[in-house]
Amino acid sequence: MNETLLRELVPAVIGVLVRRGADFAAAEDAVQEALVEAVRRWPDDPPRDPKGWLVTVAWRKFLDTVRSETSRKRREEIVEAEPAPGAGATLDDTLQLYFLCAHPSLTPASAVALTLRAVGGLTTRQIAEAYLVPETTMGQRITRAKRTVADVRFDQPGDVATVVRVLYLVFNEGYSGDVDVAAEAIRITRQLAARIDHPEVAGLLALMLLHHARRRARTGSDGSLVPLAEQDRGRWDTTMVAEGVAILQGALARDRLGEFQAQAAIAALHADARSAAETDWVQIVEWYDELVRITGSPVARLNRAVAVGEADGPRAGLAALAELDPGLPRYQAVAAYLHERDGDAATAARLYAEAALAASNMPERDHLTRQAARLNAGLRSGDGGT
Repeated sequence: MNETLLRELVPAVIGVLVRRGADFAAAEDAVQEALVEAVRRWPDDPPRDPKGWLVTVAWRKFLDTVRSETSRKRREEIVEAEPAPGAGATLDDTLQLYFLCAHPSLTPASAVALTLRAVGGLTTRQIAEAYLVPETTMGQRITRAKRTVADVRFDQPGDVATVVRVLYLVFNEGYSGDVDVAAEAIRITRQLAARIDHPEVAGLLALMLLHHARRRARTGSDGSLVPLAEQDRGRWDTTMVAEGVAILQGALARDRLGEFQAQAAIAALHADARSAAETDWVQIVEWYDELVRITGSPVARLNRAVAVGEADGPRAGLAALAELDPGLPRYQAVAAYLHERDGDAATAARLYAEAALAASNMPERDHLTRQAARLNAGLRSGDGGT
């Protein structure tokens, strides 16, 4: 059975049920029940029209629920006005579902969870495993999210910027469990790009592809983090890189530059370099200037300081870093790297150790701890850690 096809059909089927009168939460629950039924029945009896089958079964599941709640007059009226089975027009429904799941009233964590459930078609268990939280916790988060958007009109205009932000969070935050959530984010973003002609949607897809192309090279055989400069570029997925660059070029040609296009341009410059030494850091600084202009993001300024250090030398990078708040995440790690490049191994070792204590995940913490240990060993031996 094609599980990817099932997931791709989820938003369209939910959209049909909502258009027929189901509220979002009830529609989503009914579709999940239909998916369970599909997993049980399709291997032995695959339908000729998978989407129509899911619509019919999900609608019947919804009606069963409605009929059991006789005290709610509005739902009884929906039963009496039951439309004929069939998929119906779903393109606009699917697009609106993206906007609903990324509604501004939701917290980022809730929007991510609801997007993976309603648009991505993942189960609560799969989402919980991806984010390393108990299934009950994730279930409560999704339930609260559905309750929050219950009264939102399905035909309200959506905010593309919010949708792409949520999909970007999906891509960056999920790495565990039996589902590759980063790959799911790419799949969902492809669907959105097919439905809406927007340069930032294309920019986000390009960024995802360019980053995902390097995934195999990001960790060593022992699970340790491998920095970009030390990655085996022969392990990068060149087909994915080429696709990302092509999509980015099409987006940039629209001359409506946005945050994700700028980030993708930076990633493309890294991908274009045959080695770390051949990276065009001058152009990367220029793109970071654009990104800072668009977003004003302190994180973009921090990454710009690294790029300046590569383009103009570590002293210039440290000068750019001095303009930023030392409380920024990864500030100490960046400072350590620039001080090491400037020949100050003692300061770099201290800062690497501080950065390790503040790291938000174990691979990064282990990497920074090893960097500090390497420099301290060099200082003890008298060679300055080089």
